[in-house]
Amino acid sequence: MRRVLVHAALVAWSLVVFFPLYWVAITSFKQPVQVFGGPFYLPFVDFDPSLDAWRYVLVTTGGDTLRPYVNSLIVASASTLLATAIGAMAAYGLSRIAYRPTVVSVVLLLGAIALAAALMLGAGLPLAWSSGAAAVVFLLALRPLARRFPAHLGNDDLRFWIVSQRILPPVVSAIPVYVMFQKVGLLDTHLALIVCYTTVNLPIVVWLMVDFFDTIPVELEESAALDGASRWRIFVDLMLPLARPGLVATTLLVLILAWNEYLLALFLSTANAQTMPLLVAAQNATRGPQWWTMSVLILLMIVPVIAATLVLQKFIARGLLVGAVKG
Repeated sequence: MRRVLVHAALVAWSLVVFFPLYWVAITSFKQPVQVFGGPFYLPFVDFDPSLDAWRYVLVTTGGDTLRPYVNSLIVASASTLLATAIGAMAAYGLSRIAYRPTVVSVVLLLGAIALAAALMLGAGLPLAWSSGAAAVVFLLALRPLARRFPAHLGNDDLRFWIVSQRILPPVVSAIPVYVMFQKVGLLDTHLALIVCYTTVNLPIVVWLMVDFFDTIPVELEESAALDGASRWRIFVDLMLPLARPGLVATTLLVLILAWNEYLLALFLSTANAQTMPLLVAAQNATRGPQWWTMSVLILLMIVPVIAATLVLQKFIARGLLVGAVKG
């Protein structure tokens, strides 16, 4: 009886999960009159399937579909690789190196960076070097204040601060980010989206990869260090291969987040760097939502993610188990 109940629950949950995909799939083969005159559930029974929506998306407006698709591939792939590479190094540092910065030092450093960025964006790029120098002088002048405040931050504090960047709603920083890229002339470019996506997804990589690195015994690194391996070689040749399942699972998660990102793409791109989520949203035009073309675009969007999941399925399962076990 318990097995029957478990299987019944799994079947019910599978219906909940797969029915939206099924509905999108059959909607892509419907005519407008069938979409608005339904609901029709079974092809060849309730309605006659049609390839008009597919022909319109892939042939009639094929160029307008291909450009956002390529943009999404470029931006999502590049930002995922950057976020994974930088986040893995940061996670390894937080997992293996003990940091004890003072609170005032961190505040002063962040203030200096903010001051330099404000000067660069407000006065123009030619003053970048002078702004950086002014920030350094400002930091060095106020650094002695840190000695009067003995409070220190630990690795857990730094980890929480990194993760807290993801807690901030993206819409809060959307307008400042837009103004920043407008000042430097990078609106509607791949570089702007890659930088933003990398910054937004970096905390997730750090948060997940720290747990994976914590599960690897420190004795392995000590043995490699005794053999003369440098810290960089230990990280590249030893830690990354051992953390491969977690790295693959994290990479796929970041890829999905970057592939589906909408808000930042809406603010930072118009035509040249338009991505697939914007193209899907554009189907809700003045004539109302074009559900048939929207369904075709959604199916085209999920193909790369499903393909990557199937290819990396073995590593994903191992990565989830490794990251969930400690001690």
